[in-house]
Amino acid sequence: MKIAFYNIQNIFHRDRSLVEQSMSESLKRWREEFETLLLKKQRKDRDYSRMRELSFLLGFQKAASEPYVVMRRRQGSLYIRKRNHSLDYKANSLTDWNGWIKLGSVPINEQAIINKAKVIAEVNPDVLILQEVEDRASLVEFNRDYLSKFMDAPYEHILSVEGNDYKGIGMAIMVKKGYCIESVMNFAHVLDQEHKPLFDQHLQLFKIRNTSGERFLIASGYFVDQHRDKESSDKLRLKQSGKLQEVYSSLQEIGNENIIIVGTFGVPSYCHTLAPLIRASNLKEITKHPSFKVSMDRGKDRQYFSLGAYRKGVNIKQKDYILLSPSFFDHIINCGMIRKGIWSNNRAQWPVFNSLKSDLEQASSHPILWMYLSRNKH
Repeated sequence: MKIAFYNIQNIFHRDRSLVEQSMSESLKRWREEFETLLLKKQRKDRDYSRMRELSFLLGFQKAASEPYVVMRRRQGSLYIRKRNHSLDYKANSLTDWNGWIKLGSVPINEQAIINKAKVIAEVNPDVLILQEVEDRASLVEFNRDYLSKFMDAPYEHILSVEGNDYKGIGMAIMVKKGYCIESVMNFAHVLDQEHKPLFDQHLQLFKIRNTSGERFLIASGYFVDQHRDKESSDKLRLKQSGKLQEVYSSLQEIGNENIIIVGTFGVPSYCHTLAPLIRASNLKEITKHPSFKVSMDRGKDRQYFSLGAYRKGVNIKQKDYILLSPSFFDHIINCGMIRKGIWSNNRAQWPVFNSLKSDLEQASSHPILWMYLSRNKH
């Protein structure tokens, strides 16, 4: 039985605020890359092509953003004011107007969608847990039109659960034929001391039955990241980590031994905010298993161990986790991480898909984590 966890960062469209946030994080890297290409004495065609891409990303070719129309709502009705006009038109079948509306989401590059499918197909898991999924309809289409091109047997059962966030980043689980999603428990209703949702995005608990009739539990959590004020985000993440540990302990107390916890927790494992899960429980990380394998960085970075990285020679910041109860950990045959869908340019270099040529074609900024479990202990 092969199980994988992947923060796919949406499939077909992504909330504009998340794209803008991601772009701001990339600006420094894009500037450095552009300067490197600019200082080259001899450039190839692909260098010029990349410089054109970077000039667009950095805003050198930014066009005027003045809207064609402004839309206003008054007394329950929608009014449109054309550019350079003072007269408001009430929107109805007689106004006969054409205009642009700024959408709340941005379409994802077609090659990036293909690369998402290739990442999943590279692992080909029987059970796949996804985070940051816009909706079930997108998953069904992705499974039918993309995964089916790279996998002999796409997924038979698909479940998508919306969280507390309005940005279209829900959770999902996909299982192949012979596996069954028996139940799901949602913790979106859990409140903090201020009576606000403790998990501003998600915490879900799935009960799965495998092809042999054996049952196991998967808890999927998404913790607050570091984009907010550090003090408040650390405080919230500590509470989220504590709640997930509480859920795990309660499951063990009633006799559940086969438990998996996956999630994007936002910070490396040494951070004190993850202490309830990492240090105050008996959960074990798959990255600590002797069989854990991942393609290493190339060149000098292979011998480098950056702060917060997964391990020496794997110099991307650890945010994603698969944790297992001790009994399940002993059933691991092998496990690993694949980051072929992450654009590595101007960072530590590692092997990527030939179809990945730029940031725009990146499958996700997260790697996919996987493990292969046997019935017998090893």
